[in-house]
Amino acid sequence: MRGLSVLALALAGALTTAANAAGDPERGATLADTCMGCHGIADYNNVYPTYRVPKLGGQNAAYLAASLKAYRSGDRQHPTMRAQANLMTDQDIADLAAFFSQAPKR
Repeated sequence: MRGLSVLALALAGALTTAANAAGDPERGATLADTCMGCHGIADYNNVYPTYRVPKLGGQNAAYLAASLKAYRSGDRQHPTMRAQANLMTDQDIADLAAFFSQAPKR
């Protein structure tokens, strides 16, 4: 009987982890307020270095999550994005990716 309890707890933990890995778009919407200062402005160009800021709405969630993790680790170079991503947990990243992947393209 004890073996079944341990198995049930392990399964419940795995399901919770899988659900969290998918991301919560509602929580992501709250976290995205900071992102919208640049990524939510139509035809926005960053001043320095000068480049067009990409829109995130409708982007693939796995791509967004991988990009944020790459900024956080320093594999992708952009000082502002690195500073933002350094403050994010894996769950924050999953939630943001879920939100932006479901947001309308603009």
